[in-house]
Amino acid sequence: MPGSTPAPPNRSRLERLWQGDLALHERLLWAALAPAAGAYRVALAARALWWRRMKRRARPLVVSVGNLTVGGNAKTPFTLFLASRLRMRGMRVAIVSRGWGRTPGAARATLVFDGERLLAGPDEAGDEAVMMAKSFGGPIAVARRRIDGIELIERRLGPLDAVVLDDAFQHVRLGRDVDLLLMSAARGVGNGWLLPAGPMREPLRAARRADALIVIQAGGAAAANRAPAAIPRSIEDHPCVLRAALRPRALVAPAGAAARWTEMPLSLMGRRVVAVSGLADAGGFYRMLRELEADLVGVFEYPDHHVYTVADWHSIVAALRDGAVAVTTEKDLVKLERFPFERDSLYALRLEVVMDPDDETRLIEMIVAQHVHPRAAAGGNLDPVAKEVIGGNGR
Repeated sequence: MPGSTPAPPNRSRLERLWQGDLALHERLLWAALAPAAGAYRVALAARALWWRRMKRRARPLVVSVGNLTVGGNAKTPFTLFLASRLRMRGMRVAIVSRGWGRTPGAARATLVFDGERLLAGPDEAGDEAVMMAKSFGGPIAVARRRIDGIELIERRLGPLDAVVLDDAFQHVRLGRDVDLLLMSAARGVGNGWLLPAGPMREPLRAARRADALIVIQAGGAAAANRAPAAIPRSIEDHPCVLRAALRPRALVAPAGAAARWTEMPLSLMGRRVVAVSGLADAGGFYRMLRELEADLVGVFEYPDHHVYTVADWHSIVAALRDGAVAVTTEKDLVKLERFPFERDSLYALRLEVVMDPDDETRLIEMIVAQHVHPRAAAGGNLDPVAKEVIGGNGR
């Protein structure tokens, strides 16, 4: 809640147990989670064996963007970055995502954006898909089975050259031509244990499936000076490790449900700011605001993919005293812009991915090469994923 001195980002007790510096009573609580991590490993193995048999392939080139841990690792900004770069190469590119946060009864596959018009809102499509539609120039669809989304786009809009899958490293039911694995330089892999004893969706050895590992540093110069998290040697020894940075690019303001947002300068120095976010980990968002020298006078922190209510709107507006403005994230803005905030009182921080030119060229050329000379349809780059999850102790 807002106050004179913003509190540090809240962490759930479970997330606290994923850290290494635990007190004795926390170690006892964590120990109770270890058997569940073993059960999760067995479930992963069964799932991997099933989808290895039932895996399907789509017609266009498929590039997957994902991670091994829960929480944000800049997957959606990187998906936008990559899809935009491929479009600049003249490829007809679409984005397909799971559509987290959309209404449970939504259609099996939904065309969110056709390249010109927004066709679905956050309820039908989820917040991240609508957010991407505000800045991407190509088609976007959401579907639990990503192949349904790909087929819907091609049926409605014609053949595609490539599809970028947002948050799909674990979606092994769809074969892919290029698998990209993102990792946060700040958080690493936590304690390295599988859920719920740690933040890992899959064991570390699953990184072998990736064609490239991209280590993401969030923030500006101050972030670059912070000591990075320890990244396991098995990850650092990957044959293709690239670096990227996630940085603020502009502010955007509400412009109506169907309109593109207009970018504005990053003019927050000395301004009184109330931060509003519904993120898995809002720490990086707060750091960016401070690095922009905003006077952070209040914080509203909600769960990831939060659906804002009229009561939330009233609370936020009540905190905007003495010239303060609300600054949120783009995926929160798609849900907040329906409320009647006063003009120039609500903005979102637009982020961009930046790569070293050599790393960017290496990445794009690798993908374009797969488009020109596709791999054998039977195998792709997917190793036998069951081997990655059988055995071990939950790590």
